Amino acid sequence: MIRRMADRLGHLGQHTHNSNNKRDEDAFDPGLPMPIGGAPSPTGVSAFLSASGHGHGVYDHRGSISTQATSVSEWSSSADNSSHANLHNQLKRVDSDMDMVVEEDADALGRLQVQQRPKLVRRPRGVYRLSDFIFQRTLGTGSFGRVHLVRSKHNLRFYAIKVLNKDRVVKMKQVEHTNNEQRMLECVQHPFIINLWGYFQDTANLYMVMDFVPGGELFTLLRRSNRFPDPVAKFYAAEVGLALNHLHGLGIIYRDLKPENVLLNADGHIKVADFGFAKAVDTTTWTLCGTPDYLAPEVIGQQRYNKSVDWYALGILIYEMLFGLPPYHQTEQNHLVLYDRIQAGPSKVAFPPAAFSDGARDLIMKLMETDPSKRYGNMRHGAGDVFAHAWFREVDWARLEGREITAPYLPRINGDGDASAFERYPEEGGAEGYGMVTEDQNGALFPDFEYTGTS
Repeated sequence: MIRRMADRLGHLGQHTHNSNNKRDEDAFDPGLPMPIGGAPSPTGVSAFLSASGHGHGVYDHRGSISTQATSVSEWSSSADNSSHANLHNQLKRVDSDMDMVVEEDADALGRLQVQQRPKLVRRPRGVYRLSDFIFQRTLGTGSFGRVHLVRSKHNLRFYAIKVLNKDRVVKMKQVEHTNNEQRMLECVQHPFIINLWGYFQDTANLYMVMDFVPGGELFTLLRRSNRFPDPVAKFYAAEVGLALNHLHGLGIIYRDLKPENVLLNADGHIKVADFGFAKAVDTTTWTLCGTPDYLAPEVIGQQRYNKSVDWYALGILIYEMLFGLPPYHQTEQNHLVLYDRIQAGPSKVAFPPAAFSDGARDLIMKLMETDPSKRYGNMRHGAGDVFAHAWFREVDWARLEGREITAPYLPRINGDGDASAFERYPEEGGAEGYGMVTEDQNGALFPDFEYTGTS
């Protein structure tokens, strides 16, 4: 996720999933310190993967798709090969650096809807300058810029600074989502959500000062373990559920849940990160965005949708944590076939008994319900239905939210500022150019970012 904080739309790095390796059910030792940044461990669940046709070849980080929605009828019923290919090219642009979300136009939908959106309360924030920080190393690179590990000269704490080049953000039509990310995070404060401490700009770049989360991605841990035992998956799913419930209470739909966007803190608890697709919505929205494996049927179908798409994605996440791959995963990169399978619904999904308890299977089916009106998290009792489900019976939600429960896995962290969970990147062309005065034609597009970068 860190590698995509500077570029949400590209594949960066090489993490593989080798399903031909073998593993035992108890091979994941929650108390065993394991380095996050190394190669995948020689473990596997090939028997389970073969049972549902999954688990062949390399499984790398998944980028997020972002384009205007196309109706299901166009791609599922068209017999015209050229039309099919054209639509496939439109939807498969997950690998493209030019992907973008085309959000609803306020004038087209009417100003009333904009006025009705929940009023988010901005938290107090500090005023930061480049001169406040010592830049340590690059944590990730992307099309928009870099993410750096920095240390404050004042309190000596470590932070992650996301640096975005304004010209590139404008060229790739990501202005709205950049502003959205800043505004959403400024209004959110929760133990399982990454914290935005401040933000500013200079003539060339935008800067966002965030938590440094040293344990790396849940994705990496999952790929090294191949799948999680039931109690481990339950722990992470419960914390993600609490984070989603908090966002929904603020009227925010997250829209890009996946293990790549869940980070592990030094204490093993999670931090949901990357709010580039998050949006404040009063009732419903209709933009196609997210990660193909995690898209709800109504998103693919260009129907209006609400916060229930996040609960659907939680069902996909639980399945992937328990099985090793998401339920509709396929080896060939044909998103039209993938979307057809998603529309067919969870009744076509295999649940090998060795990977799924009855309780887990039942909850996943209720979260992956094709009809949003019958989906857990979106009915009369809202998130209460999810939290009260039998699979979560032993969870003490108050203690968990207070981080009073020991995490099943503790990242190997060698002191404050240890970034060994992240890949090394060349530092040439990195921080040395920040703060230089350049021509600035785009600063007004980011009105909340104050000009403190050069002072």
